[in-house]
Amino acid sequence: MAKLNFGGTWEEVVTREEYPLSQAQQYLKNKTIAVLGYGVQGPGQALNLKDNGFQVIVGQRKASASWDKALADGWLEGEDLFDLAEATQRADVVMYLLSDAGQIAAWPTVKANLNTGDTLYFSHGFGVTYHEQTGIVPPSDVDVVLVAPKGSGTSLRSLFKQGKGLNSSYAVFQDVTGSAKETATALGIGVGSGYLFETDFKKEVYSDLTGERGILMGAIAGLFEAQYNVLRENGHSPSEAFNETVEELTQSLMPLVADNGMDWMYANTSTTAQRGALDWRHKFRDANTPIFKELYARVASGEEAKVVIEANQKPDYREKLDQELEHLRNSELWQTGQQVRKLRPENA
Repeated sequence: MAKLNFGGTWEEVVTREEYPLSQAQQYLKNKTIAVLGYGVQGPGQALNLKDNGFQVIVGQRKASASWDKALADGWLEGEDLFDLAEATQRADVVMYLLSDAGQIAAWPTVKANLNTGDTLYFSHGFGVTYHEQTGIVPPSDVDVVLVAPKGSGTSLRSLFKQGKGLNSSYAVFQDVTGSAKETATALGIGVGSGYLFETDFKKEVYSDLTGERGILMGAIAGLFEAQYNVLRENGHSPSEAFNETVEELTQSLMPLVADNGMDWMYANTSTTAQRGALDWRHKFRDANTPIFKELYARVASGEEAKVVIEANQKPDYREKLDQELEHLRNSELWQTGQQVRKLRPENA
C-alpha cells in the first residue's frame, strides 16, 4: 500500500502500480463473477471486468428493461446472462448491484442460492448497515466485501474506455476465507478503479447518503435555484442568470478545480472574483454547517434510510418520481439550461 499525506493526515491507499491488473487477473483467474443487476452500476462494472479478461456473467430479472439492456450490450441468454437465482448459483463472486429497493426484494432468492465460501460483493453499504430495515443479513459462511466507485456506472465505463479510472472505496465486512481483503482489492482494480481507499460499510453509506443529499446533488441544486431566482427577481435575463449560476461553474471553473484544486482555480480568476470568493466562503460555510450536521444525524440515525425504503415500496413511486423530475425539468432554470447547452460551440 502507498502511504499518502493528505493535508497532515496519513492514509494508506492501493494504486494500480502496487496492485496491477495482471495480479488481479491471476488472483481471480478461476473465479466466475456474477454481476446481479444491470441498471446503474451493473453495466459499467460488468463490461469493465469483461474487457479486462475476467470470467463474468450477468444476473437479471427476465422480461425487464434491464434484461433487454443486457441483451443489447451483447450478453447472451443461457451463456453469460441468467436469472438471479441461476447466476448466483453459478458464481464464486456475487456482485450485488441491484438498486437498494431491488436488493431488499431479491434478497431471499440470492441468499438461498449463495454457496459456502462465496464472496458477496456490494457497491453500497446501505443494505447491510440498515439490516434491521432491509432484512439483508449475510450468511456466516461467505466473505462479504465492498467496492464503491465514487461516481456513476456511466462515468466508470466512459473513463475506463479513455484509459482512466474512478477512485473507489473498499471494505471488508466478513472474512471467512482469510482472503476477503485481497478479493476486494482485485475486484476494485478489475472494475477500473483509479486507486482504492479503505473504509467500512457504515462509513461508506453515511458518507454516500450525506454526499448525495449534500454537495453532490441536493445542496448544489438548491444553491443553483436560490442564486438563479434572486438574479431573475432583480431583472436579469434567463440567459444571464443561468450563465452566471450554472454554465460558468460547470464549463469553466469546475474543470480548473478538478485539474489542480480550489486554490489554483482562485489564482486563475480576476482579483475581484478572488476577493469576493474568499470573503463569502466563510459566510456560506457557517450558514450551511448546521444543515450538514442535521443531515448527517438523520443519516446516522437511519431516518433517511427509512424515508427511502418507504418511498420505494409505494406502488406509485415511479409515477410520483416522474412527476417530481418533470417539475424540475420544466422549471425556467432548467428550460433555460436546455437552450444554453444547444448554443455551445460543439452543439452549434
